[in-house]
Amino acid sequence: MSILDRINKPNDIKKIDKSELSVLADEIREYLVSCVSKTGGHLASNLGCVELTIALHRIMDFPKDKVIWDVGHQAYVHKILTGRKKEMKHLRELDGISGFPKTSESPCDVFNTGHSSTSISAALGMACARSVKGTDEKIVAVIGDGAFTGGMVYEAINNMAVIKTGCLVILNDNEMSIDQNVGGMSKYLNSIRVGQQYNDFKGHVEKTILNIPIVGEKLAKGIKRSKDSIKQMFVPGMFFEELGVTYIGPIDGHDINLMEETFRKAIMLDRPIIVHVKTVKGKGYSYAEKYPSYFHGVASFDIQTGKVIDKKKNLSYTGVFARKLVELGRANDKIVAITAAMAKGTGVSSFAKEFPDRCFDVGIAEEHAVTFAAGLASAGLIPVVAIYSSFLQRAYDQILHDVCMQKLHVIFAIDRSGLVGADGETHQGIFDTAYLSHIPNLVIIAPKNRYELTKAMEWAVDYDGPVAIKYSRGDAYYGLKEYQLPFEYGRSEVIYEGKDIAVIAVGDMVKEAEKLYNRCADDNRNITLINARYIKPLDTELIDRIAATHRYLIIMEDGIKHGGYGAAVEEYIAEKGYRINVYTAAIEDSFVRHGKVDELLKLSGIDCDSVYDRLCSMIM
Repeated sequence: MSILDRINKPNDIKKIDKSELSVLADEIREYLVSCVSKTGGHLASNLGCVELTIALHRIMDFPKDKVIWDVGHQAYVHKILTGRKKEMKHLRELDGISGFPKTSESPCDVFNTGHSSTSISAALGMACARSVKGTDEKIVAVIGDGAFTGGMVYEAINNMAVIKTGCLVILNDNEMSIDQNVGGMSKYLNSIRVGQQYNDFKGHVEKTILNIPIVGEKLAKGIKRSKDSIKQMFVPGMFFEELGVTYIGPIDGHDINLMEETFRKAIMLDRPIIVHVKTVKGKGYSYAEKYPSYFHGVASFDIQTGKVIDKKKNLSYTGVFARKLVELGRANDKIVAITAAMAKGTGVSSFAKEFPDRCFDVGIAEEHAVTFAAGLASAGLIPVVAIYSSFLQRAYDQILHDVCMQKLHVIFAIDRSGLVGADGETHQGIFDTAYLSHIPNLVIIAPKNRYELTKAMEWAVDYDGPVAIKYSRGDAYYGLKEYQLPFEYGRSEVIYEGKDIAVIAVGDMVKEAEKLYNRCADDNRNITLINARYIKPLDTELIDRIAATHRYLIIMEDGIKHGGYGAAVEEYIAEKGYRINVYTAAIEDSFVRHGKVDELLKLSGIDCDSVYDRLCSMIM
């Protein structure tokens, strides 16, 4: 029996002898690689925090004690050690366990995470609740160094220093987020990674001086004043100390005994403490160590070669965007690109390679990215801000106040719009239409295929004002190439002209609507198929015509129904008093769990078959 076989429920790890822990770490890594190679997932970050998680579980009592995993990419080991080992074989699959912490999944997951830089705020809230209730549970936040580029971290640390309640923050430092870290905080952490431990020395010196008869106390105060100014230059972690939070480290993040001892003592001090732990992303699997960005989030792969199985041959929408951005950049030197720590994920890395002086990676700081873009635009440049749909939510106020209110020429390239699949609730890009479409001055475009994406980008560069272009994750659609109506402000595209029944589809849902068109054709129903193209402004002229000539209108979109494109069309039709039967196939008022996109389309009732059934019930 392996050591891992003896861990089947929370706290079983405490029964494992210390001499066996290093072997356990190896077994966990082997199990992680085996599971993720089949399901896909966030591998490198989990391989890097195996010993860290073991050390935490040795000193904590689950589910009484609380650990909050920032983002949650690195929570797989925690899941394994809290009784979900067997479920890892169905990681990120429909009805399987999530790739992120989920309170609905286990009482050992105390906070749902998925976006960066939130853990310290949540942990501090739990620590304050503990004080109010008079309980004694341990509260720990585990946060990566990449997350320290997010401003919310400093808001939390600033508040933590004032509240002064016991809260342990573990800075898991592997020198990366998804891509290589950038910015001043990254440079600061680099400077203290090689520093000597200071905390024990500081305490020993102060104690010795205070014990000197008669002059000890005065001498200690005098030395402390001079020491505080000198240590600014030499002491690792002084930035955190000045904020009022005790700093310990950096320590070896692969030494279980050292971490266990350090974490135990830190919690006993009962005050805000940051323990800086140095780890290797991808540790234990050679390919993940060598290519940590590639194995940050990876599809199923061959363990022996590290190569992804059934690698996609077609360009993704991200790839189409990346190529076109470079092409546009060559033609127009006013175009600049901005990414928030996702250069490779958004395709901006291609632009950065050719135009390094015109590309800006601002770190995990979406709010800053947008207002930074506003500054660039106000100075006459054309910034292209490439951010995933679910992450752009964090910059709502900046989009509204700093860009759209001033009618600045900023182009938002919204990747991962719509259903994204296995990453689940926190990453589904289903809210962008709802949170953007009511903002004045903003034009929103949803291209139907790869060819229309490039045309949309050309149009957005020529347009003088804010434009959002939203496109889905995965392979770009190559169909309907022959239908390329020139872009005209606010005009939708009629692909097939029929009668009686009209279908308007948004973006990637045109592909699903084309299936519906073909199925209706098989039933000898000649329907009208329309590519919405512009979500905002609405093509009211086309809607007027459809309402006058058709009895039924179906709207298909892979976004939330309330505040979506369909809702806007229905509102317009109601205001006009048109007597046409309208059905919007969109996602109801809910968060969408993880699974394959095709499964989620069906689960949400917006796939071709579900809409066809609804259409049949309408016309019978």
